[in-house]
Amino acid sequence: MALIATGCALHEVRQARPTLPSVFAAPPVSAAGSLPEAHWYDDFGSPELHALIEQAAADNLELGMARARVTQADARARQAGAAILPSIDAAGNGNYLAGHSANGSAHETDWAALLSASYEVDFWGKNRATARAASRLADASRADRDTVALTTRAGVADSYFKILSLRDRSRLAALNLSAAEKLLDVIQARFSAGAANPVELAAQKAALAAAGLVVPELGQQEAEVLAALALLLGRAPEQFSVESQSLESLLEPKIGSGLPSELLRRRPDVFMAEAKLQAADADLLAARAALFPSLTLNLSGGVQNPALNAALLTLSGAGPTLNLGASLTQSIFDRGRLRAVRAEAQAKDEELVIAYRAAILSALVDVENALSALDHLQQARALQDENVLQSERAFEAASLRYQAGSGDFLTVLEAQRTLYAARDQYSQYRFARFQAFIALYKALGGGWQVPTTAKEAR
Repeated sequence: MALIATGCALHEVRQARPTLPSVFAAPPVSAAGSLPEAHWYDDFGSPELHALIEQAAADNLELGMARARVTQADARARQAGAAILPSIDAAGNGNYLAGHSANGSAHETDWAALLSASYEVDFWGKNRATARAASRLADASRADRDTVALTTRAGVADSYFKILSLRDRSRLAALNLSAAEKLLDVIQARFSAGAANPVELAAQKAALAAAGLVVPELGQQEAEVLAALALLLGRAPEQFSVESQSLESLLEPKIGSGLPSELLRRRPDVFMAEAKLQAADADLLAARAALFPSLTLNLSGGVQNPALNAALLTLSGAGPTLNLGASLTQSIFDRGRLRAVRAEAQAKDEELVIAYRAAILSALVDVENALSALDHLQQARALQDENVLQSERAFEAASLRYQAGSGDFLTVLEAQRTLYAARDQYSQYRFARFQAFIALYKALGGGWQVPTTAKEAR
């Protein structure tokens, strides 16, 4: 029977892998860089960032829910796998009968203690396909958990860098405010001496007020990002703080992009899409198998009184009993229900084929965007440095000339605004570089690898 079942079982059709480019279009960040490891965030050289990410891995609420979903999926997989083996039950019952008529009185006690077993012969592989589908969905749930974990780590790093960037910008805004105050003192002195007009004085007071408005605005942004970071850590924002003060204390990591084909085993979301597709393939196989006859074997035995209770012959008294049975079932008319189930499974399979390809394309786009961003930011580094340097020189020269009485006030004012804008832009530029590194780490899967059990399953 086992040989017959093996020969009759339907076989799952494996989907062909999509064709991938041989290399990424964007240039690599570093030829000497390596692909991300599991603790990729240590490459930034911040113990505080390491501690925050580890805390988020333990306490993040979204990640906790994802872990619970994995437990549910594993339980469903065990439920589905139970149908492959026979089910065995123990039963005991007792029944007391009594009656009275003109012919006399009679009573009887019937009882039984039985073990029963039932087994559906899996000729067409329906139960095995259902169990395989549930197992692959459990793998997909684990990959979803790992995707949430990777997103959470990236979110913590991004929020941490943003807080440090806002603190850098706040210090620049304070320096700009101080410079505006000093220039106002010069203009006030010149105005008192009759060397400056009221328009110049009013313009600088307005510039001072505008510079002062930036400081509380950046402080509010920092408070909001701190609260968001606290939420990622699964804690209340009250009494939460970050010790580091500047992006200058961080390292810029060296990271390699590898090959596009490596994304298939380094991205948990791609693996999740593939696992869901394999589960859909198995569901389609089970839907096809449901169109064929099913054979169920039943066996029960034990001790009962009466020993045999049948329509034609009853053996009174307690004794051993044995029941053997088999049932063959084939749907004749169900108004197309089973075929509709198969059609639904076929459409679901086709949908997930497209979803799998979309996940791969999305992964390629993520890497290309991150590599391109880092490449263009690297090209802009020298220009950013030059912009700040020349703006500082221009403001210093304009201030000196104005104090000496040979410069124009509007030139000083414009140089002041240009210098602050250049410094603030450079601070945001540094933050953009760290954001691009995070995006690349995330796009490359953050050191995730296909689990060993999943490799063996494939």
